Amino acid sequence: MQADPDLSHITPRDQAEILAQALPYIRKFHGKTIVIKYGGNAMTDPALQQDFAEDIVLLKLVGMNPIVVHGGGPQIDDALSKIGKKGTFIQGMRVTDDETMEVVEWVLAGQVQQDIVGLINAAGGKAVGLTGRDGGLIRARQMRMPDKDNPAVEHDIGSVGEITAIDPSVVKALQDDQFIPVISPIGFGEKNESYNINADLVAAKLATVLKAEKLVMLTNIRGVLDKNGELLVDLTAREIDELFADGTISGGMLPKIAGALDAAKSGVNAVHIIDGRVPHAMLLEILTDQAYGTMIRSH
Repeated sequence: MQADPDLSHITPRDQAEILAQALPYIRKFHGKTIVIKYGGNAMTDPALQQDFAEDIVLLKLVGMNPIVVHGGGPQIDDALSKIGKKGTFIQGMRVTDDETMEVVEWVLAGQVQQDIVGLINAAGGKAVGLTGRDGGLIRARQMRMPDKDNPAVEHDIGSVGEITAIDPSVVKALQDDQFIPVISPIGFGEKNESYNINADLVAAKLATVLKAEKLVMLTNIRGVLDKNGELLVDLTAREIDELFADGTISGGMLPKIAGALDAAKSGVNAVHIIDGRVPHAMLLEILTDQAYGTMIRSH
C-alpha cells in the first residue's frame, strides 16, 4: 500500500477550491455510465494500479457508473513463455491456437481480472468479474483476416473473435445493485467455443450498446499527437477521419482510434484517450477542465 501523498503544502482554501471545481462535473455525469478500457503501464505499475482503483471507487461513490474492460497482452506473453511458447502476430493480431486460447482464458479471466477486482474491493468498492460468457454478455465468431497486400488471401489466426452481439443485461443488473463490473474481453461462439477479442473493441462496443456518456481509454501515450508531436486535446469525429486520411494516425493507434471513432459516431458523447502513466489521470480528465489526453467528441 503506498503512503498517502503529503498535501500539507496546499492551503485549506486551495483544497476547498479544487473540490468545488469538481462539483459541476459530478452533477453533469451523475447517474451516467462511463466505460473504462484499462491497459498499459497503469496496469503493471503498483502505485498506478492503486490510483486507478481509488479513481474507480470515487467515481462510483459520487454517483457515476464505471465499467472496467481490461486487456492483458504482457501478462499473456509472460504466461506463454513459462510454457515455452512464443506469441506470434499477423498484422498486429495475436495468432491464437487452442493451447494459446487456454492460456489467454486463465490469464485474463483468472489472474488479471481477479487482481483488478481485488484492488477495487480493497479501495472500498464492490467489483464483480465477468467474461463474455456470463449472462451471455459477448457473442462472437472467428475473425477473418484479409491479407493487407492481397485482400483475396485470408489468414487463419485461430480463436480470435469479432463481436456479433452484446447483451448488457447482466452489466445493468450489477450496476443497479451498486456493483462495479470488471470485464475480460473473451467472447463465446455458437458451439460454446471461446474467442480472444481485442479489449479496445470490446470497450468501444460496450460503450455504444450501453449508450455510455464517456469511453475512457488508458494508454501508454499522451493521447493523439499531430505530426509535430504536439498533443491534440479536442477533436471531432470528422477531424479524426482527416487525420486517418493524411497518415497522422497510423500503426498501433489505428485499432484504438478506430474503436473510439465508432463509439463517438454511434452515440457515446465523448471518448477520452488518456495517459495512464499520469497518477489519477482518469479523475483529472473527468472531474476537471484540465486535459490529460485527447477528447473525441461525437460532433
